[in-house]
Amino acid sequence: MSRKLFSGDMHLRFGTLLVTLVISTLLVACHAREPIRLGFMGGLSGRVADLGIGGRDGVLLAIELRNTSGGVGGRLVELIAEDDQQEPEIAKQAVSRLINNKVAAIIGPMTSAMAVATVPLVNSAQLLMVSPTVTTPDLAGIDDYFLRVIDSTTEYARKSADYHFSVRGNRRVAVAYDLRNQSYTESWLKDYRKVFEAAGGAIVAAVPFTSSDESHFSELAQRLLQPRPDGVLILANSVDTALLAQQVQKRDAVVHINACEWSATERLIELGGKAVEGVVVAQFIDRENRQASYMAFRKAYLERFKREPGFPGLLAFDATNVVLDGLAAQTSGQTLKNVILERREFAGAQSRIRFDVYGDAARDSYLTTVRNGTFVRLQ
Repeated sequence: MSRKLFSGDMHLRFGTLLVTLVISTLLVACHAREPIRLGFMGGLSGRVADLGIGGRDGVLLAIELRNTSGGVGGRLVELIAEDDQQEPEIAKQAVSRLINNKVAAIIGPMTSAMAVATVPLVNSAQLLMVSPTVTTPDLAGIDDYFLRVIDSTTEYARKSADYHFSVRGNRRVAVAYDLRNQSYTESWLKDYRKVFEAAGGAIVAAVPFTSSDESHFSELAQRLLQPRPDGVLILANSVDTALLAQQVQKRDAVVHINACEWSATERLIELGGKAVEGVVVAQFIDRENRQASYMAFRKAYLERFKREPGFPGLLAFDATNVVLDGLAAQTSGQTLKNVILERREFAGAQSRIRFDVYGDAARDSYLTTVRNGTFVRLQ
């Protein structure tokens, strides 16, 4: 009797041990296959939503394509997206949540003001943040955890000022600039002014405004046109640029209207209509590009989201692939930041991305005009 009990007990213990080993093995296997989490932060609502949604979808497409080819080291990649609402305090809260969710990196933010507000947080957490579209020089030349896949505003402002003076013949320019992205717009204006005035031009008015649903663009247009400029430059998002251009056109159908690359999404043309025909704007994207990598990206984006990627989708796609390539190459003891900066150069869907030692990138840029409801390359 005791032997049978002893034997049964042994079988029970062995069975329990076997189940425990199986469960442990499954847990280890599940842990090994645990997804890599990437964060995204951008304005997904409000007046900058076209920029944020385009960026988020570019990130999502890059992740989905990577997952179909096996992920990173056999692990799938998950996206956690946060809406910063173009508000510094909300952006800080969003970054804190992403840090707490232990993301491997953050793609974003999409505007300079949100980057200035949140870079101290990622520096403290030593978490890499790679922005698709931030251009403020306030974050240039700093050894930190902030990288970006485009040039600072200096390049776009310089190229625009030279074209406005030399080709468009502008000599007296009035400027409107949005204080809700002050780090970007003020640095853009500063760089533009330097080149434009050195060439012999004059900034006859520089009028700040704060983007909101209560913005009075009719009054702003009157202030811009009061000194009788031959050119109006708008440094704002696509929605505000379109609405202000309409008010300027109502009062002066001859004055040249120019804009910055921040506004250069398809939304500008949708909202602006005839008022933005002839607008000259710097671009991060050559929509006429026909190289295979860009055509494949554009086709995939159109099929997935049923709309053009524009520059937000393209640059976010590139920024995400930089991060994914870095994660794939990362070895034990290496930080993701060091992996990317040691490699320095990455293939973008349209042009090469070349990082300097501080994580500031150089890539091709373009000037375009709106012609017959589409962006057409000038240079």
